Amino acid sequence: METIYDEIEIEDFTFDPITQLFQYPCPCGDRFAISFDDLKDGEDIAVCPSCSLMVKVIYEPEDLDEYEEELK
Repeated sequence: METIYDEIEIEDFTFDPITQLFQYPCPCGDRFAISFDDLKDGEDIAVCPSCSLMVKVIYEPEDLDEYEEELK
């Protein structure tokens, strides 16, 4: 089973409409990342590419509507 480091609200992530990634600082110095499409598909685990830590993204599907507007 995966070990979740923390649970983070989607509002605390930064969203880049160009890469379509939500990112949040990781204690190792890198950033947790999860794509917009993954969140739309119901995935809620953001992974740090530099270490083994993972965080759960706390959000409701309707929270993604405002970010979808940035993609248009």
